[in-house]
Amino acid sequence: MIKKYGILGTFNLLVSVIYTKLFHNQARIIRLPFDIRNKKFINLGKGLTTGVGCRFEAYPVGEQVVLHIGDGVQVNDYVHITAMENVKIGNNVLMASKIYISDCSHGSYSGDAHDSAPNIKPIERPLFAKAVIIEDDVWLGEFVSVLPGVTIGRGTIVGANSVVTKSLPPNVIAVGTPAVPVKKFNFDTQRWERVLS
Repeated sequence: MIKKYGILGTFNLLVSVIYTKLFHNQARIIRLPFDIRNKKFINLGKGLTTGVGCRFEAYPVGEQVVLHIGDGVQVNDYVHITAMENVKIGNNVLMASKIYISDCSHGSYSGDAHDSAPNIKPIERPLFAKAVIIEDDVWLGEFVSVLPGVTIGRGTIVGANSVVTKSLPPNVIAVGTPAVPVKKFNFDTQRWERVLS
């Protein structure tokens, strides 16, 4: 282990293992530092693995669990997940580093009667929330952002630096800002095929 991580890295890993066993015993390993805010409103599934610097936070309106993380989820360094209404991450989801997932924002900007005016300080705008669902076997690339009201279908891959503003169907590869499907898996041919626009 020292050969792989060095002396300091091995020490940090051992501290993380002890922390995991003491405070999150269903997890595989939670690497420190790890910031979990309002833990009683967060459900961490079995076998969770995190990188360093992750932040999971829940700010429900009531007293219900609003952040649900499935079994076998792997989250790499500096992933930030915020839940106010409902963020559900399915089983066996893989997340690269520096990902942001949130079901809420300071204000509403959808072009309807509930819109927040720009002359109100952002911090004083009413919080707005819409559920985020990430289904089983999804893979999110580096620097992906997932915004309120989005569902990402089972088996979908979201490419690095993409911003998911609208729901994505299952079994596609989506890229861009906003993220759009560019390939879909064909179960008959067992190949990823281009999506014709």
